[in-house]
Amino acid sequence: MEDIRCRRFFLEPAETYHRQYEALRAFFVEKRRLQEIAQQFDYQESYLRSLVCKFRAQVQTDDVRPFLFNRKWDDLPGKSQAPQNRPARRRHSSPTAAR
Repeated sequence: MEDIRCRRFFLEPAETYHRQYEALRAFFVEKRRLQEIAQQFDYQESYLRSLVCKFRAQVQTDDVRPFLFNRKWDDLPGKSQAPQNRPARRRHSSPTAAR
């Protein structure tokens, strides 16, 4: 069984944070050149350079955000959330009480 779609998920990421993750991974882990990575992921080289600098700064301050998510960790499914404000239900009077 060929996993073409699974391979494409990693090689051609569509989501913004996933693309950033794969681009940073290519730079730091695979030691690829910025120009090559920028071309693969359709980034300007200057943007990718900025992304690398920002990521380095986040790592230095232990402030690395999770990739693949565009929301806070607290909003992930499975976490209990505070009840949302719902409009109060109108209490209908009982027809027998009026009699």
